[in-house]
Amino acid sequence: MAGKSIPFGNEPLEGIPVVGKKKRDYKVCNRMAGGKRPLYAITFNFLDSRFFNFFATAGGNRITVYECLPGGAVGVLQAYVDEDKDESFYTVSWASDNAGSPLLVASGSNGVIRIIDCSTEALLKSLVGHGDSVNELRTQAMKPCLVVSASKDESLRIWNVVTNVCVLILAGAGGHRNEVLSVDFHPSDQYQIASCGMDNTIKIWNIKDFWVYVEKSFTWTGSTSTFPTKYVQFPVFNASVHSNYVDCTRWLGDLILSKSVDNEIVLWEPMFKEHGTEGVVDILQKYPVPECDIWFIKFSCDFAFSTLAVGNREGKIYVWEPQSSPPNLLAKLCASGCKSPIRQTATSYDGSIILCCCEDGMIWRWDAVGPVSNTSLLNH
Repeated sequence: MAGKSIPFGNEPLEGIPVVGKKKRDYKVCNRMAGGKRPLYAITFNFLDSRFFNFFATAGGNRITVYECLPGGAVGVLQAYVDEDKDESFYTVSWASDNAGSPLLVASGSNGVIRIIDCSTEALLKSLVGHGDSVNELRTQAMKPCLVVSASKDESLRIWNVVTNVCVLILAGAGGHRNEVLSVDFHPSDQYQIASCGMDNTIKIWNIKDFWVYVEKSFTWTGSTSTFPTKYVQFPVFNASVHSNYVDCTRWLGDLILSKSVDNEIVLWEPMFKEHGTEGVVDILQKYPVPECDIWFIKFSCDFAFSTLAVGNREGKIYVWEPQSSPPNLLAKLCASGCKSPIRQTATSYDGSIILCCCEDGMIWRWDAVGPVSNTSLLNH
């Protein structure tokens, strides 16, 4: 499966002073076609150390699982082709059942969430509830059978993918006013969720008061239609950090990384008020990403958040060190033949491998040259 090594550049960003001294070299090790239709999502499995080198892609009506092998090779493990030929998967997330067996949760244009059992390579369940397409799915690492979905129907839904119930719907009077494009669970606080979308806002939700329904979902044996799903209508924090669509957000400890179509990623801290949801935002630093002015481009980080990789519409990848101050550009990755918009990157658990999936259906693999340090500097 190994592809021919392709020359690439590691030159500094044009017009952007690179102040950090730490740099990292990468070599392109593989390129392969993931299908004839655009690939919108790619993600490593961070839930189980047995599968850290496994990744999944989503595009068209196909979900494919691969393994990163030594020497830059990539092996195809299994594929799921949806019965709806018109389906276009936009997102895929790893999850697991009560026994720890790996699951894949995927959705896209038709709004139906598919749960795939990787052990049996079979479709377990289809979850119906959203009124429009699903733009992103994320799994709670502490309870990996809990998945949150972000939809074009302006809502977020929290699902238990073992009992197949919709636990909570985050929408209503204080919710998003346009498509929800991205969502993320807090890494250590099980009650907090951040979301963002086409209404240019980032919202933080706290589900502590509704946690009894989450607990109920683990033991539910009745019909999924009779589960007492609750609405959460008001977030605890509402921020306008960007002036345009916000298409990717991730927690970094208690801080938030968010990306808009204005050619940059912003790291900021939410300053909560005692009353009301309109909080103060403390912008800590920014990470420029030239030619990244189209929406639905998502970044990724390694487990320790020492490496952040984001693509752009010209097929280039910018690799930042998100916890350095001032911001440090580790590398700019360019390969001849990679000219299509990069819809998403996937950074491996230790940051030694960066993958990307492209609008032209291609998958690219980059490997770091030499050891990679992934010591976390988080104080939050």
